Amino acid sequence: MIDWGGIVGLGILLAINAFFVAAEFAVISARRSQIEPRAEAGSSAAKSALYAIEHATLMLATSQLGITVCSLLILNVSEPAIHHLLELPLKALGLPEEVITPGAFLIALIVVSFLHVVLGEMVPKNLSFSIPDRAALVLAPPLVAISMLVRPIILALNATANAVLRLFGVEPKNEATSAFTVDEVATIVATSTKEGMLTDNIGALTAAFEFTEKKVRDIAVGMLDLVSLSEAATPQEVERAVAQRGFSRYVLVNEQGEPTGYLHLKDVIDLEDPEEFGEPVPPKRIRKLISIYRETDLEDALASMRRSGTHLARVFDETGKTSGILFLEDIIEELVGEVKDATRRA
Repeated sequence: MIDWGGIVGLGILLAINAFFVAAEFAVISARRSQIEPRAEAGSSAAKSALYAIEHATLMLATSQLGITVCSLLILNVSEPAIHHLLELPLKALGLPEEVITPGAFLIALIVVSFLHVVLGEMVPKNLSFSIPDRAALVLAPPLVAISMLVRPIILALNATANAVLRLFGVEPKNEATSAFTVDEVATIVATSTKEGMLTDNIGALTAAFEFTEKKVRDIAVGMLDLVSLSEAATPQEVERAVAQRGFSRYVLVNEQGEPTGYLHLKDVIDLEDPEEFGEPVPPKRIRKLISIYRETDLEDALASMRRSGTHLARVFDETGKTSGILFLEDIIEELVGEVKDATRRA
């Protein structure tokens, strides 16, 4: 006689197992950036999904508990039913009783294992990987509700698991990782560009990633290549340099060739008095240079220059000796491409 109750029970347990597997991978794979806007718009499903992402270890523990219970029950419920289903055809083959019982058990074990792995594990897992955000919106609410019902058991199991992790020097996390490192973002952009999902015609994205890897020494202008003026330069000499060279900013150097400050064209353009025009620029009009080590990351150098409000910085080496000058304009060019000085000659 066929045990239909066992067959139906097998189907129900496989469906429940599939739910827990799909919910587990949906919580891990869902992108927070896609869920948050929906939650802010008032979606209750999105709020539950966001809660699940923020309490990932609790959700995973709930899923694992459900999967474990289902896995233990599936064979116990289904094996007798499939065993009885196989007895008649095996007897019809004329097999002895001592062969039928283990044979039926072995076949039942293979069939149940196949259904469990394919329908209870692989199909729901692949489904959640294919549509993680939609899966999270559908599966997170019931998973959160179940976790609330079994919370005491889950907390006890979770505390035990976290204690084991700490014994091995690993600090457990409660929230699924939803942020990316610079290298990961660069890989995402490269893959998206290759697949035609993203265009970077001017190279701004690529430049932004390369920017994070560069040092001050990579773009600093060496002292020998620098167009500079004497620290005793007059407004007349500054205007002459602008007319000849076209640069709007000039580093001032002392007799030893060390930079002492810099001038912008607008610092002297209002000095129209004939006596002032032929005299050295007043010290109060000379802008100060900050000093930056040549091995400093370019992004840190940019932050320092922004804090100080300066457009030029003195670059020094390991011995403290000046090795060049860093221009804010050159840093910006690393990000957005060439920036033309409005006064510069072609």
